[in-house]
Amino acid sequence: MNWLVPLADLDYGEAEERLVLEVLRSRWLTMGGVTLEFERRFADSCQIPFALGVSNATVALHLACLALGIGPGDEVIVPSLSFVATSNAVLYTGAEVRFADILSPDELTIDPAEIERLVNPHTRAVIVMHYAGFPCRMNEIMAVVQRHNLALIEDAAHAPGASLYGRALGAWGQIGCFSFFSNKNLSTGEGGMLTTANEEIASKAHLLRSHGMSSLTWDRHHGHASSYDVTALGYNYRIDEIHSALGLAQLEKLPVNNLRRKAIVERYWNELETSGLAFPFHEWANTPGVKPAYHIFPVLLPANTDRQEFMQRLKSAGVQTSIHYPPIHTFSYYRERYPGIQLPNTESAAEREVTLPLYPGMDENALETVVKAVRDALG
Repeated sequence: MNWLVPLADLDYGEAEERLVLEVLRSRWLTMGGVTLEFERRFADSCQIPFALGVSNATVALHLACLALGIGPGDEVIVPSLSFVATSNAVLYTGAEVRFADILSPDELTIDPAEIERLVNPHTRAVIVMHYAGFPCRMNEIMAVVQRHNLALIEDAAHAPGASLYGRALGAWGQIGCFSFFSNKNLSTGEGGMLTTANEEIASKAHLLRSHGMSSLTWDRHHGHASSYDVTALGYNYRIDEIHSALGLAQLEKLPVNNLRRKAIVERYWNELETSGLAFPFHEWANTPGVKPAYHIFPVLLPANTDRQEFMQRLKSAGVQTSIHYPPIHTFSYYRERYPGIQLPNTESAAEREVTLPLYPGMDENALETVVKAVRDALG
């Protein structure tokens, strides 16, 4: 369908084309020097020592769990209001997940009190997810994980460029995991990044990222090694030079584009103030020290509103919408694996949530189209 206003759109141009052409002309396509530069610049942007480019955020989460030694007999506390990769990555290791509720309809992120409630002798780690690019309550969460000596992984797929009290998201826990999927703030089509301040974790993730090999093709190409050993059961989780080139161009644009996203969200809040919609994170976003990435724009419909009818009316007006997310614990596989879970705040908010279009290139006409369509749909 040709949308008048799509849910998301790319900010691609001459910079992306130039850097990709440079890679093609270099005739070196697999992970190499461009990736190393992308990793260095991304680490600098997070003010953290180590960043490892990977093929997507799901494998970053999996590597994070492996690097922390998580496996059979362990449990990891995760939010259910997230993309399913957040919990899938834990299960890949043979560990189990425990689903935590969100704070409230006003903040759709994991509740620190829920983390405290779920901790038991099998708990090894917590994964928090910075929903829509808004920071979790990290001070409270850090207090819980430190009190119980738990590892902390940040699912920062929505949050490149975001920070809390001057500290980048992805730099609070032992490991941060970022997504560069095509709808993300920093978009490379596929791709991701793992960040850490811990040299041992970085070294282990580096080894596991590429088959457990002691040297890489890039090393051998430059004469730094002539052969290799395999010292661990690793994976092919590498990013390549083309995606890294796109990442370099996108990273340069990220600060300005995140500011543009913020301006659009604030316009939405003002224009739709009397619409009857509720706006998660509105108050939290205006708290001193909170710097969101504004990845998506979630709204909660008035109680008893028919969500499918609302979304269909926007579709008829040429406006694309989505749902972020059906709670993980409600999917068939997870219902069968973990029956009887009830997360009242998560379920209540998820039933009413709709995601409206948000991307840096939205112009005045697009914004007005969405606002009018929302008002008409709510009638």
